[in-house]
Amino acid sequence: MPKRFGRIIKNIFKTFAQVNREKATGMLDFELKELENIFALLILGGFVGLPSPPSPIAIELLPYMERELIVLLSRSDLSHDPLGVLASMLEID
Repeated sequence: MPKRFGRIIKNIFKTFAQVNREKATGMLDFELKELENIFALLILGGFVGLPSPPSPIAIELLPYMERELIVLLSRSDLSHDPLGVLASMLEID
């Protein structure tokens, strides 16, 4: 009986630790996406009226922004479909 109780408690703590790891990983993924969005906004801010960085710097950073440019184009395609934008934010397939 004490061994069984110990196993149950151990499994509860393992489950609790796994849930916390998954939540932390999800938060880090969200933060990474937001930082990428901010980076893209800083580099391509001229499109929305923000001051742009000097052109040579922006040109050097463009190869690193391939994914952000793809997201920018896909969002412009979804701009006429607000329900589609909401579904993409909630990651509904």
